[in-house]
Amino acid sequence: MLEKIIIKNLKSFKNETEISFAKTNYTILPQNVSNTDILKGAIFVGPNASGKSNVIFAIKLLLDLLFQDKSINFQFIRCLFSNDYKFSISYCFLINGKHITYSVEIEIRKSIIYENLEIDGQKLLMRAGTTATSWIAGENGLVYDEGDIDKETLFLRTLYFNTKFTSNSDLKTLMEYLQNSVYINAVERRIIHYGKKKLQIYDYLNENGTEKINSFLTKYNFNQTINYSHQSFGPNSVLILDNNDPESKYIFVKRNDIKVPIPISLESLGNQNLLQMIPAFFATLTNPGMLIIDEFSSGFHPKLERMLIKYFMNTSEYSQLFFVSHSTSLISNSVMRPDQVYSVEFNGDDGSSVHRFSDDQPRTAQNIEKMYMSGVFGGLPRIKDNFDED
Repeated sequence: MLEKIIIKNLKSFKNETEISFAKTNYTILPQNVSNTDILKGAIFVGPNASGKSNVIFAIKLLLDLLFQDKSINFQFIRCLFSNDYKFSISYCFLINGKHITYSVEIEIRKSIIYENLEIDGQKLLMRAGTTATSWIAGENGLVYDEGDIDKETLFLRTLYFNTKFTSNSDLKTLMEYLQNSVYINAVERRIIHYGKKKLQIYDYLNENGTEKINSFLTKYNFNQTINYSHQSFGPNSVLILDNNDPESKYIFVKRNDIKVPIPISLESLGNQNLLQMIPAFFATLTNPGMLIIDEFSSGFHPKLERMLIKYFMNTSEYSQLFFVSHSTSLISNSVMRPDQVYSVEFNGDDGSSVHRFSDDQPRTAQNIEKMYMSGVFGGLPRIKDNFDED
C-alpha cells in the first residue's frame, strides 16, 4: 500500500511537499484503515486550479512510467514558474510488512534520470543517467551501462520486464499491486488499467456479462438492472437500435418501477458514469491496487457518492482509493476520517500546498464540512460572493 509521497518542483508543486497516508490517532471508521495502519484512501478538495489533480497526477505518473507504452514530455511536468529544471518524486510503500522507497529525479535540460530503490533502508537500485547498479538479485550487485539503459526509460521498468523480480518476492508483490491499479478521469470517461484489463463498460460486458453488475445494483437498492443484448423487451415494446447489424449489442437500463428498456445513451450523466466506474471498483477490490479518480463526483447525487466511498472502504482489504472531488458532502466523519481529507491551495509564486485536516485535530463530534466551508482548513476559493457589498 502507498504510505507516503514526496513531490518537488512537479506541476504546481514548486516546494517539497510530503503527503502521508498513514493513519493518525483517530478511532472512528476503523473500516477505512487497513490492518497495516495505512489508510485505504484519501480525498483532495480545494478551489479550481489549486493543484488537486496534480496530486493525483503524481501518483499516476509512476504507473505511466512503469507500464504505459508511450513517451512522456517531461518539459510540462516540472513546475513552469520555477527556475529549477529538475523535478523529483519519492514513493513510499508498505509491502509484506516492509517499507519500500522508490525515488526518481529527472533533470530535463540534460536528459538525466536518477533512480533510487530501498527496502527497509537497504539500497537495491541506484541509477544516474546511463549507469546503474542493482543489488536486487544479489549482495554483490550488478553494474549496468549505456548498453543496458535507455536514457528516457525508468531502469526499474527495464529490470521488471526483463526479470519479473522472481528473485525478490517483495518487489514482485509491489509491482503486481501497481499493475492492478486503475486511473479514471470521470469527465473524459477515460479508464486505464495498468495490467491491461479491459474495463470500459462494453469491453467488460463482452467478457463478463451483466450478472455481477446486476447483483451489485440489486444488493444496494438501485431500483434498476441492465440488459446487454441486441434487443430489449418491455411490457408493451421491443427496442432494437440497429436492425442492420444483428450481432450488435447495447446497454439497456430497466427500472424496476416501469420496466421499460432505456438505452444507456438516454440515461442521466450520473447513471452513465456509475456504469462506467463499476468495473474499475470490481477490479481493484478483487485484486489489491490503487483506484485513482479525477473529478469523482461528476454527475453523482451526494448520497450516491457517499455510498460508493463506503462500499470501497468496507470491501477493501489492501486496495486504496485516491480521488479529487468538489463535493463537500464527502467531508464528513461518517464517510472519511479527518486524516483522509486534504485541502489544496495555490499560493502564487510559492505554488500549491497541501493541508491535512487531522493536523488541526478536529473532534469527531464536530461538523468538519462546515468547518471547511468556514475556512478552518484552508483550500477555499477566494472569489467574492457577497453581492450585498456591491
